[in-house]
Amino acid sequence: MKKMKNYLLILMLFVSSIVFAQGTVTGTVVDSETSIPLPGANIEVDGSSDGTTTNFDGDFTLKVSSTTGKIRISFLGFTTRELKFDLTSNSSINLGEIGLKAGSQLEEVVVVGSGVIDLANTRATPVAVSTVTKSTIQQRAVGNVEVPEIIKYTPSTYVSGQTGFGDSQIFMRGFDQTNIATLLNGQPVNGMEDGRVYWSNWAGIADVANAVQVQRGLGASKLAISSVGGTINLIMKSSEREKGGFFRMLGGNDSYMKATASYDTGENENGWSFSFLLDHWQGHRKWAKGTYGQGQTYFLSAGYRPNDDHTFNLLLTGAPQLHGQRWSQSQEVLDADPKFNQHWGYTEDGIESERQNFYHKPVLNFNWDWDIDEKTQLSSVAYASWGRGGGTGPRGDGRIRTADPDGDGPLFGQLDYAAITAQNQQIGVGGDYGAPLGAGYIRRGSMNNHQWYGLVSTLTTDLSESLEFSVGSDIRFYTGDHFRQVIDFYGLSGWGNDRPDGAVVTERFDATPWAALFNFADEDERIDYDYSEDINYQGLFSQIEYDKDGLTAYFQGALSNQSYQREGRFDDPGKSEKENKIGYNLKAGSSYAIGKNVKAFTNLGIYSRQPFLDNIFQNIRSSNAIFENPSVDNEEITGLELGFIFENDDKNFRANLNFYYTDWDNRVILNNGIDDNGTPDDPSDDIELNIFDRGVRQLHKGFEFDLQYRPINAVTFTGFISGGNWQFKDSSNVSVYNDETGELVGTENGTDRDGIKVPNAPQFSAGLGIRATPFEGFSLYYNINMYDQLWKNDSNSVQTENVGTLPAYSISDAGFNYDFNISGQSLTFTANVYNLFDNDAIQQSDRFGLIILNGTTFNAALRYNF
Repeated sequence: MKKMKNYLLILMLFVSSIVFAQGTVTGTVVDSETSIPLPGANIEVDGSSDGTTTNFDGDFTLKVSSTTGKIRISFLGFTTRELKFDLTSNSSINLGEIGLKAGSQLEEVVVVGSGVIDLANTRATPVAVSTVTKSTIQQRAVGNVEVPEIIKYTPSTYVSGQTGFGDSQIFMRGFDQTNIATLLNGQPVNGMEDGRVYWSNWAGIADVANAVQVQRGLGASKLAISSVGGTINLIMKSSEREKGGFFRMLGGNDSYMKATASYDTGENENGWSFSFLLDHWQGHRKWAKGTYGQGQTYFLSAGYRPNDDHTFNLLLTGAPQLHGQRWSQSQEVLDADPKFNQHWGYTEDGIESERQNFYHKPVLNFNWDWDIDEKTQLSSVAYASWGRGGGTGPRGDGRIRTADPDGDGPLFGQLDYAAITAQNQQIGVGGDYGAPLGAGYIRRGSMNNHQWYGLVSTLTTDLSESLEFSVGSDIRFYTGDHFRQVIDFYGLSGWGNDRPDGAVVTERFDATPWAALFNFADEDERIDYDYSEDINYQGLFSQIEYDKDGLTAYFQGALSNQSYQREGRFDDPGKSEKENKIGYNLKAGSSYAIGKNVKAFTNLGIYSRQPFLDNIFQNIRSSNAIFENPSVDNEEITGLELGFIFENDDKNFRANLNFYYTDWDNRVILNNGIDDNGTPDDPSDDIELNIFDRGVRQLHKGFEFDLQYRPINAVTFTGFISGGNWQFKDSSNVSVYNDETGELVGTENGTDRDGIKVPNAPQFSAGLGIRATPFEGFSLYYNINMYDQLWKNDSNSVQTENVGTLPAYSISDAGFNYDFNISGQSLTFTANVYNLFDNDAIQQSDRFGLIILNGTTFNAALRYNF
């Protein structure tokens, strides 16, 4: 009996050792499509209470009470994955990198890069970077709010929303978006002629983007482009998504509605996958009067993976749209009616604006990623785009306005199209400003039709375990046609005196994006001006990067040639001489891990950037004359950055501190002005001016601090503070030209600009945000941004003195997202309120007046996932 008791004791000890034995399972959870780490993913042992979550880097350590079993890995917006583990021979096991496939949404992640999409990787050579994830885009930037509006939550980034659909402007470290490189799947997006980005042409980005990454300053791009203010990467490779789709209905303020349908086939057994998205949107107005809009988005993507070495992705997307616009207003007008807009009125067809933007820009993009061997990869993107459309405006002197119906409104009423038509019918053929009844009034369209073809290719190889080498090319061919055509005659029988041959124009053309794609004026029906511009660009770039034992370093160089040529068909027919400009950029940087919690980095860049085409020619419309005495030389840019990244041991707190210094010399600023001929109350004799401010030097320096803190898995706090001192230095040379004739009106050399503050963007900003997930499938957010030191810009030509700052202001946004099921059907409800407290703050100023923030706007959407 005693021996039996001993056996039982031994058996109980053995059983208890099995029951209470503990092992450890570790791993890293990432997005399977892009190797993005997923912080906050849930890790649970099937049939047990054992569980944990991943940290900011996607890492987890899970103690388990059994030697074998399955762990379930789940993350909001991703498909759940189960993995078996076996600890019978070891007390710990590392599952390595565990990829989850994206479902309906992505969570808070940090994007890393591959191929020609040069995204920043904070675990290697870091730059000052912030990432807007797909979950944030899908929640906050679909519908009546564009992608630029959510970029405003990043340090040193300012978005002036304007009041028209798609008219947002972005400023980064004080530089406007003409000096911020914008890339779509590695394809340059900035206009070849002037560097501008028209966000109305990219209205569908929010629906199809995997992520948007904002790199401030020098950035990580290897292309032969110079990111003065920063780089915005738009990632849209979607053909590898999980099989499924969605249908969404969205509504917002001022009768806004948007219907979207999308479907992803997933990858079949032959390696093919397809993605489709179609939508339609329209709104009575965005906020201000006369800012109606409507458009569509189409997105077609085909992916093919014939084997493990090759991946192909073909993408066709476009966002044809039209929208009424509003420009700056005087303080007197805004005090009377903040929503006032002088550019619209009623016709038989309803509301019509003389200032209407309409454009259609189909983009074709082909990506090829080739893993040549284990060490070498070749990534290429070939692309083409065909832009058609422009903007409308008044021409003539017959504008008639209605009286203010309320008697207490602004100084001017809306356009009286009925009275304009009655007057025009008495005139007959318009265009003669000396006629008894004047020239009459038409709505003209300023057209910008272009063809753009390009190829970007990068070869990357591992020279050793710690050394990587990249080399590539960037080639672009661009032709832009610029002319004006008649949109509406309003009762006139024709329009004359506006062509070099004296012909009367009788043909009109619709100001709609689909019509503009194929139907626009032939050369004999064009008015005011007609010319074409050719820009060819060839760039080579290379980079070598070292990464070992906590130390990374890189050196990067690029050399490019850009040629310019203009062909006039009106006042100065024929082709100009071809102008060639050689540019280069050199960048170097390093980072070093100081212990396990702190990483420091520094970057230095020297750029010689070719000027924009519009700054090469003396007259931006018809003259072929190239600046020669002196010629327009390259802009010279020097940038220096220093940064620190801190992460605590638990990896639930991360902070970044950046310092920057950018010296930008020899730039050209092109302004427009008005010569009122001494009669400010009589606009009929006004002369429009082109003002070239040459040899301008700007000095931008400042700091950025941002943090992320997750005290518990369900709550994340974010915040930032950024401050800068941006001002002009030294002097510049000013030349003023008559816009109509190209005649030199006057010059002023040695214009003192020293100490003048750079306007249009706040030199101090701060933000605070909270995102919470109180229960599974439900998340809510609140953000507040504060802005100060926003210097005025109210000069009619070149600002030579500081004229004070606009009042400081703050803006709050809030919203929530709820994923739920009804009868087994997956649904998502989203709601957002922007400018929650209806702040009517002034965002910018110019010579015409003030630009104010949109008042409270909102949207809500129900999405069916299948």
